[in-house]
Parts: sequence; structure tokens; C-alpha cells
Amino acid sequence: MWMADLGNGNYKNPILYADYSDPDAIRVGEDFFMIASSFSNAPGLPLLHSKDLVNWKVVNYILPKIPEFRYRNPIHGCGVWAPAIRYHEGTYYVCFPMPDEGIYMTTAKDPFGKWTEPVNIRPGAGWIDPCPFWDEDGKAYLVAGVAKSRIGYKSVLHMVEMAADGMSLIGEEKVVFDGNLNDQVTIEGPKMYKRNGYYYIFAPAGGVKTGWQTVLRSKNVYGPYEYKMVLRQGDTVVNGPHQGAWVDTPTGQDWFIHFQDVYAAGRITHLQPMTWYEDWPIIGEYEKDENGKPLKEYGTPVLEYKKPDMGVSDKDLADSNKFPVCAPDLDDEFDKDSLGMQWQWNANPETDWVEFMPEKSVIKLNAVDSANQRPVCDYRNLLLCKWAEPEFSCVTKISLKDLENGDFAGCVALGQNYIALGIYKDSDGYYIRKVTGNQNFDCDVSYASENVTDTALSKDVKDFHSFKSEEKEVYIKYSVKKIGYQDHIEGGLKVNNAPRELQCLEISFDSKNYSYTLACEAKAGRWVGVKNGVFVSHNSLIKNENRGSILVDYIRYN
Repeated sequence: MWMADLGNGNYKNPILYADYSDPDAIRVGEDFFMIASSFSNAPGLPLLHSKDLVNWKVVNYILPKIPEFRYRNPIHGCGVWAPAIRYHEGTYYVCFPMPDEGIYMTTAKDPFGKWTEPVNIRPGAGWIDPCPFWDEDGKAYLVAGVAKSRIGYKSVLHMVEMAADGMSLIGEEKVVFDGNLNDQVTIEGPKMYKRNGYYYIFAPAGGVKTGWQTVLRSKNVYGPYEYKMVLRQGDTVVNGPHQGAWVDTPTGQDWFIHFQDVYAAGRITHLQPMTWYEDWPIIGEYEKDENGKPLKEYGTPVLEYKKPDMGVSDKDLADSNKFPVCAPDLDDEFDKDSLGMQWQWNANPETDWVEFMPEKSVIKLNAVDSANQRPVCDYRNLLLCKWAEPEFSCVTKISLKDLENGDFAGCVALGQNYIALGIYKDSDGYYIRKVTGNQNFDCDVSYASENVTDTALSKDVKDFHSFKSEEKEVYIKYSVKKIGYQDHIEGGLKVNNAPRELQCLEISFDSKNYSYTLACEAKAGRWVGVKNGVFVSHNSLIKNENRGSILVDYIRYN
């Protein structure tokens, strides 16, 4: 498990080696909350909690399902994009965009509990990355970017007044910054704050993998805004540094959370120190002259740094109940009456997809019909989790005793290059099924090129007594290993030393000897990192047959 807390008072970046993209964060009292994009996976909008900005746990999902009917099917790259979280007068607000449907708002008094049904406060395509802001005079505003793919232009930030309750927009929408005119092409992801009489908009520009952090400021909420670039990659390996959030500690320290796109693993989360000079922030490390003046207006990312000061004693810091050293969950023994927080479905789930059996420490996954020629990447009921760290392996134990003819059950690694390995059952017996596919993951439509290979167990395997028994247990191992680095060209700019990973699926019938290896180079999906998981589907062309099920005993990481 990737642990950012080094245990010596320092931390290392990234603080999360997992695909929590487009993070936004706030502090309420002594608690920090962070949210991230979730696209068409459900439940959506993960909510993470921390006491020290370094150790994080997923504690809730704000959306049980993605709004709108069409998300009953996976629509890769669509759905919930970069959200914002704010706290105002006792209420938590989360504002999120769906680029084809509009800008939504949901609220809660208790962030760990149930959130309200989302309200579409600006219906229609085009606006993205919204952030609400409440001023001292009681007025409220919303700042947002735009998606060229939906509206025909990009690099523009809009401002509009918002009702005080956050549930509607009022007044005229105004352009407050045009990055096309200010060397800030592809500016997006705005987050709004106020300090010392200045309105600040933190917004990345230059592209996800090749850009920088820009900060705008003005004495008037509608501008004009002046700007500076305050964080750049420099000579570090942290390409991009892309959108995120300014948060402070109870002691008055300032920090900046942002993501870095590392291709197959997705968009991982970093924490940078932040300071101020003449009412401009500087993020990361930087050099000063003898008078304390920064030699450059921007800083560069840190890879190791002293942990944030929470203003507590060393004794309290050592109390694992108050300040736990932790990371998002990975292992799951399925001994609860709900899914662990690491799991998301490939699309909005139906209630009959899963049954919980905590007394047996298993979950029952029921086979779901797969439409004719639907590729594995578009199975609705893929149960998925994010990559855990740069290199890892995990084993999933599955009982196949309740498979019916036409069922296919196994494990999947889902990205642009995807693989699936498992068992297919028909009237002739059981087969090892290997699936390799490639998909460009465009929104609204899937273009998949898929190869399926079946191998009859009775022909190629000599000793499967345990498989032929009543239990019919299999163990499927998924592993990820680095195989080198490669330079990429993104938007005409070069990204150096992007990691390359090989992913493998293997199957065993005794938990010791693995074979039938299926491997490919991992490639991220549409805006998301590779995910791995488990599934059981039914061939809808087989008529008058029952749909079967599997029991998933555990997933364990090494």
C-alpha cells in the first residue's frame, strides 16, 4: 500500500497514488474534506477525509447514482467532471458539472451522511468546472470554465451571480478572463477565494500534462483580473501540475492540493506548501534573495516535505485514533452489508446486481445480460477499483458453482487497452476465456476491437479436481509492473519520462500455481486511470436459460 506519511514528521508526494482527479478540498474546523471527479462510474463523487492533509480515507460517496437516465450504461468520459466543495453557514455544498447536461448542486448538513438530490442549476451543455463563492455582503457567485467539445470555444472563465441558497443562478453571465488573449490557453478548473480584499481565482492553464498553475486577482468580483503563474514543473518529474485547491491549517499555514497525470495510473494527488508575497501566492519550493524577495514568481513541486502543522502536541500526533496513518482501502474480505468505499460500478447499478452475505464473508454477484456484441469494456456491472500504487498485485477469490449456461465470470483490467480473464460456461462444459480489447473511449459511443479466445478445460488442463468439485473455486491474480519510460507529445509539447506499465491477469485453481497469463501494456481510459475489478455477465442470445451468479470471497493485495 502506498503510504505518503513517512513516519518521521515528513511526507512524500504524491499523497495519493490513485486516480482522484480534479481534486477540490476545504477545511471545516479540524477536519479536511476532499472530492474528485468520477465520470460515469457509480456511486459518484468520492468524499475523502483527513486530519492532517497527508493521510486520507474515502468516507462517503455524494451521489448514489449519476443523474440522468442514460447513465444506466457506461458512457466513458462523460458524467461527473471536476467538482467543487464549499462550507457556508452550517451547510456543505458540492457543485459539479456534467458537460452534456448542466451544472448541479447538492448539499448536506452532515458530510458523512446522505446528500440531497442534485439540482440542475444551469441546464445545458458547455459549462464545466464550476465553483461557488459566498462574499461577505451575503451575495453569492459561480465561476466556471467551458469545454470546447460542447460549446465550440475554450480557455474562457465565466462569472454569474448565484442565489444565496446556491440553488439557482441570477443575473447576467459575464466573461471575466479570456486565456486566449493572455497566454493562458486551456485555462480551466477555476477555484475562487478572497483574501485581504482581493478576489482570487486559482486555475490551471497550458493543458493537463504540459501546463502550470495560474492565479488571477482583482478588487472587483467581475474583474478586470491580473494574473501570475505560481507553480510550474521546472526541473522536477511532476508534469502538469494541474488543478486543485488552496487550504489552510488551524495554525494559519497555507497548502495547495493538485493532481499530476501519470498516464495509465491516472491523475494522482500531490500536496504543496504555499506562501504569500505582496498578496500573490507562490506554490512549492522557490529561491529568495537576501531581502526575502522570490527570485521567480512561481515555485516548483516538492517530492518530500515537512508535514503540515496542525497545532497539536507530539503526543496527540502519535495518537492513531486522532491522527491515523492511513490510505484508501484496498483489501476487502466482504464481511459487511455494503460495498467497501474502494468499489464503483461501470454504470449506474441496479439493486439486484449484488447481494451481501457478511455472515459468510462473501458477496453474491448476479449475472447481468450483456447485449449482443457488447464488448467487455461496456459491461454495465463491472465492479471496479482504482490502481493502488506504481506496482502491485492482488488476488481475487471467486466461487463459480452457481454459474449457468451462457455466463462469463472473471476479472477485468479496464483502460484503453483492456483485458479480461475468467470462466465461460455453456452446455458443453467450462472454458477459460481470454478477452483483449482496445477502445478509444469517446463519449456517447464505444468503438471496441475485441479478441475472444476460449480454451476448454477438459482439453488443456489435466488435473482440475478442485474446480470440478462442488466449490469450483478460482483465484485470479492481477499484477502491474513498470517496464520503462517514454516521452510523449501532448498538444505539440513534450512530456518526458512518462511511465509505462505492463498489466497481467493469471488464473489458478489451487491458489498456488498460476497460468493462462494474459498481458498487455496499460493505457488510461477516457480522462481516468486504469481500473481493475470483477464481473459476471450473461449472453443475452441464449434464450430460456437461467442467469447464474458468483460468490466473491475476497480481494487481497500484495
